[in-house]
Amino acid sequence: MKVAGAALSVLAVLTVSCNGHKKEADNFSEQTVDVAYPEIDSVTLSNTYPGQLIAVAEVDVVARVNGQLMSQNYKDGDDVRKGQVMFRIEDSKYRDAVQQASAALTTAISSKDYAQSHYEAVKKALENDAVSKMEVNQAETSLRQAEASIKNAQAALETAKTNLGYCTITAPISGSTKSAAMDVGNYINGEGNPVKMTTIYDTSIVTAIFSADSTDDTFLTDSAGNKVALKHIPLVFSDSVRNQYFGDLSYVAPVLESSTGTITLKCHIKNPYGELRPGMFVKVNLPYKTVKNAILVKDASIGTDQLGKYLYVINDSNTVVYTPIEVGPLYHDSLRVVKAGITPKSKYVTKAMLKVREGMKIKPAIVK
Repeated sequence: MKVAGAALSVLAVLTVSCNGHKKEADNFSEQTVDVAYPEIDSVTLSNTYPGQLIAVAEVDVVARVNGQLMSQNYKDGDDVRKGQVMFRIEDSKYRDAVQQASAALTTAISSKDYAQSHYEAVKKALENDAVSKMEVNQAETSLRQAEASIKNAQAALETAKTNLGYCTITAPISGSTKSAAMDVGNYINGEGNPVKMTTIYDTSIVTAIFSADSTDDTFLTDSAGNKVALKHIPLVFSDSVRNQYFGDLSYVAPVLESSTGTITLKCHIKNPYGELRPGMFVKVNLPYKTVKNAILVKDASIGTDQLGKYLYVINDSNTVVYTPIEVGPLYHDSLRVVKAGITPKSKYVTKAMLKVREGMKIKPAIVK
């Protein structure tokens, strides 16, 4: 009897324990879970491409004459204006050349004047048979040679003046300067092969140059499929910058790079604060398509397994349904575009994803 009584006691304990677990499971399966409807909005899809900044203009300043460098008229790194004097080279040799060419031109003009007078005289003498036709032809030939000598002398004078002008080196564009390659006092041999003195970078506008895969959607299109000019493109910089910048697509290469299968693009960026510099790395968020009535869900609500991305969707009987989805890009940092798998009327679990499972009944609490 004692053994039977003990058995009945154990059975009673097990019965109570099982009923307790069943009640706990029922309570768990009917827990309140936050759910939401997808947001619906017009979304511009974009691809992100890494690029690098270059100056909108980069020009080498060169010396094209021979002589000692007499002065540097700016400090390394200064901003210079177009036409500003940057260097002066010893010019005595070239001033002499100008004077010699000028004197040669004067002589040529005098010779031409004499030849002109002589030609007119022999022509008149020919009318009175005082000279032969041959003498007239010789006088005319001398006049034409004198006229040619003037043109040669004028060209030589222009060349001499040009070379003299090269002794004063001015900025070809406005911009920021690189360190000078030659110190004052050095002798420069610039006639045969121009000598690079420095480089000017125009960074009032900088250009982001980047490459896109030939299979990418590169251009934003309207509802009719027409290409839209891309302006105000968002940019993200690897280096810390104080201001926000946007760019305008300015160039698309007409051909693909055969070695990489990519196409080169350029984006112009205004640089009013001067903090963007050539060589900086940038990410260009290039839009390619606008999707009306896009389905958006909270990115944190999306799970990932071996089959891909999924959501826990709540059906009409408040049962959790494992639902595979196809996702698009991130939108406004926290929402994700869903391309397929749910509808605008689908309710999905936003929190407590680890506490729900396929087939579980819940009490949905709608949140925004």
